[in-house]
Amino acid sequence: MTNQELKNEILRLKKEKNAVILGHYYQRDEIQELSDYVGDSLALAQKAQGVEADIIVFCGVHFMAETAKILNPRCKVLLPDMEAGCSLADSCKADDFERFLEQHPGHTVISYVNCSAAVKALSDIICTSGNAEQIVRSLPADEPIVFAPDRNLGSYINAVTGRQMVLWNGVCEVHDAMEAEAVMRLKSQYPDAPVVAHPECNAALLKVADFVGSTKAMLNYVSSSPQHRIIVATENGILHQMRQLCPDKEFLTLGDGRHCACDECAHMKLNTLEKLYRCLRDEQPELTMSADLIEAAKRPIVRMLDMSRELGIIK
Repeated sequence: MTNQELKNEILRLKKEKNAVILGHYYQRDEIQELSDYVGDSLALAQKAQGVEADIIVFCGVHFMAETAKILNPRCKVLLPDMEAGCSLADSCKADDFERFLEQHPGHTVISYVNCSAAVKALSDIICTSGNAEQIVRSLPADEPIVFAPDRNLGSYINAVTGRQMVLWNGVCEVHDAMEAEAVMRLKSQYPDAPVVAHPECNAALLKVADFVGSTKAMLNYVSSSPQHRIIVATENGILHQMRQLCPDKEFLTLGDGRHCACDECAHMKLNTLEKLYRCLRDEQPELTMSADLIEAAKRPIVRMLDMSRELGIIK
């Protein structure tokens, strides 16, 4: 089938099967265009919780589909490619994390949403890049905290809050590979272009950024910025939304072949139109989890959502 025929079939099957497609900002352009909701991890978690369809097709990576199943267990949750994993989540195995926590008794455990359900079940609060700082700030200043699995995000939160959270040593292989030197080379060519960066980037890059924030926060920034040209340090899937919002602006990335080829997540790009079509047609592969794991992992996610509402981050 041609791409247009695939799109038509996907739309037909979605209606026939009462399915909803949730797509992350880092997905391929054509996947984002077919999604009912496109967003970051926080927005998609909120959408998953309220979905009334029979089927959720999650166009993202494995831990995101797990989160949807945890928040809406009555739904059948499908992932177009079950191999779509996450280097950050893979860097923190539940057994290793449990042993790590035994070395830090009495600590509140905040885990970034980019982790497995088993790690979430060991946590007190889940956070996203969009609410991590506010959640940490809302806790008493003397409360000891373990933050996992992203050391870059944790280091950034420590720096802006003055905390001394204990950090798990994990990274996103895409964001961590981005280099401050590549950003500075672009800045030397385009000195008026502000740099927007995701807090999963390494500390050296974040120091040269003009704005650090979640994917949603970056979208808000570029929409309001008076600058015509902006340097973007995050996964390149976000460019689709940026160009939709700001068709008159130019977005410069590090992965243009001259600086580095480090702005594409191979896991995110595993989902394709063909796989999305087959997924809806066959209702496979389906993500399943035990009721006990769902219940254990749900508590810290719900706490995150409740705190986010109390803090005015979401409605």
